[in-house]
Amino acid sequence: MISRDNRGRAVQLSPLAILHDIINTRQHTLDLTMIQRTLLRQTRALSSSIRSAPRTAVSRPQFLPATRLPARPLASARWYATEPEAKKDGEAAAAEGKTEAKVEDPKKKELEAKEREIIDLKDKYVRSVAEFRNLQERTKRDMQAAKDFAIQKFAKDLVDSVDNLDRALTTVPHEKLNAPEKSEHLQDLVSLYEGLKMTEGILMSTLKKHGLERFDPSVEGEKFNPNEHEATFMTPMEGKEDNTVFLTQQKGFKLNGRILRAAKVGVVKNN
Repeated sequence: MISRDNRGRAVQLSPLAILHDIINTRQHTLDLTMIQRTLLRQTRALSSSIRSAPRTAVSRPQFLPATRLPARPLASARWYATEPEAKKDGEAAAAEGKTEAKVEDPKKKELEAKEREIIDLKDKYVRSVAEFRNLQERTKRDMQAAKDFAIQKFAKDLVDSVDNLDRALTTVPHEKLNAPEKSEHLQDLVSLYEGLKMTEGILMSTLKKHGLERFDPSVEGEKFNPNEHEATFMTPMEGKEDNTVFLTQQKGFKLNGRILRAAKVGVVKNN
């Protein structure tokens, strides 16, 4: 559709502008129609009141109320005409806000999911580090225990040989060793005893370096300890307290503080 502006130039109107002109034209037509109908109703009411009233009662003030009526319907009609557009604008804004909220919600949920995942991974990391350190400590202890007691079986077999060497030394009478005059044969016995004693000392020193130690509870008169001693018999003895070790039949051995073989002892029992 082609229209002309104030200067008379032809202007191509868009469909939206055409629709807007049509709506304005119809609105003005509707307003004029409503005014005409209102005036017609007032005129008819005035005519009927004139016919029914006495002639002397008709005066100018009676016509005054009718002159104030036509102005208000126009304003109210125009206000009602614009309400649907305002309502549509409000609904459009609300729909746009909901759309933005829907667009933001997935990002927020994704961010919360990532934060939960980070917390979970941190917890797993801390637990893994703690488990690894515990494993290191446990492995270290196991390696040290394996190192300390690797010769346990060998030491058990070796203590029997040490016992035999100790028995050989105890069979030599102290009288012969301490005799003031020694014959040739007695001198040879003393030399042999001293050689065995020296060998035993070197052997025990070497075993001690590897954690194997021998102990004799009767030397210091220790109290009977079932964790370290094995009581083979009990007997009363004057001048000694009960549960005191007074005789060692077989010496005990410890490997790195752990009992390898308990000592076989005799215990005092007076009561």
